[in-house]
Amino acid sequence: MTDPERPRPREGQVVTVFRNRLREAAREAYAEELQVVTALARAMPGFVETKTFVAEDGERATIVTFADEESHRGWRDHPRHREAMRHGAADYYEQYSIAVGTTSYASAFTRPDLTT
Repeated sequence: MTDPERPRPREGQVVTVFRNRLREAAREAYAEELQVVTALARAMPGFVETKTFVAEDGERATIVTFADEESHRGWRDHPRHREAMRHGAADYYEQYSIAVGTTSYASAFTRPDLTT
């Protein structure tokens, strides 16, 4: 049985992997701005999903997926997102890297529920 709420990867989607380390003094301000920017991203046309993972050493990795290049450009160039990027470089991050790619192959698997 597949979970209809869980997005499945599709060819042509644009995936951004954003790795970063936060400055300790910036955590509270970052968390506040992140709420605003995440809500904005979720409201953008073509938004698919976003997830953030934090490694044991404190590095964070956020994966953001948009349906296609056009919707990704809309997000990348959105004025409020650009403002947040400026704040990140000036105030929040010790370091960061961004990798963006278009999905050329996609597959997914969900184990069927064995209790029914």
